[in-house]
Amino acid sequence: MEKPESVEAYLASLPAEPRAALEVLRETIRAALPQGTEGIGWQMPAFRVHGRWLVGYAAFREHCSFFPMSTAVMEAFAADLERFTTTKGSIHFTPERPLPATLVKKMVKARLAEVEARRRT
Repeated sequence: MEKPESVEAYLASLPAEPRAALEVLRETIRAALPQGTEGIGWQMPAFRVHGRWLVGYAAFREHCSFFPMSTAVMEAFAADLERFTTTKGSIHFTPERPLPATLVKKMVKARLAEVEARRRT
């Protein structure tokens, strides 16, 4: 996939089911991070705060992924993520089995706290 020019262009390029799942995830992130700005980072939609990428998301052939961009956040929520396939930096889900909104909000807020703590030091 070529680098999309915007989040809207990225989402528009997807089939209906993963697009709908990512649009729900996008709104969940936006609700937890109203001060965040959206853009394309690493060829996927992502949110940033204070000039730092915070979280991202993407669609792949077999699944969608949420990227907390922090191993510490992944480790902190490992028990909550047991029913999902995870890698060192991503959580895989499907439109049929999305990530719970409450979990996404907690992870986004934890990631924000991590970034803000680094800014203070």
